[in-house]
Amino acid sequence: MNANRFLRMQAGRMLLIGAALVTVLIVAEQSVMAHGEDRAEMSPSYSSQSHPPNQSSPKAAGLQAACWALSMPYGAAKIAYAIGGGIVGGLAWTVTAGNTALAKSIWIPSMTGDYIIQPPHLTGEKHLYFIGALSEEPSL
Repeated sequence: MNANRFLRMQAGRMLLIGAALVTVLIVAEQSVMAHGEDRAEMSPSYSSQSHPPNQSSPKAAGLQAACWALSMPYGAAKIAYAIGGGIVGGLAWTVTAGNTALAKSIWIPSMTGDYIIQPPHLTGEKHLYFIGALSEEPSL
């Protein structure tokens, strides 16, 4: 029972720390955006092409929070998959006496792809690739 209580307390602390971090990031983002708007008014040459005009909206903040929350388990699974692919590719290379093409046919798809979820992935503007594309066909 004591271990169970300890784990619940740790989970509660982590949730509290995560919520505080998200709050700080949202407040900092709004502060930076407010200063950026002042700069854009003062200097017409300061125009940011990389940021959409309505990035400080509640919808954008929600997308960012969802991306952060979803990237944690997704990123952990992707890293585990990449490590597993690295191990299996290494074993395949060893067993086949150094067949690099075979090893790369395992390494490249497992180690490439998206490691984090971004807002364009959630809005459907960009496809999320868990398994990377094999750039060249292996010659077996």
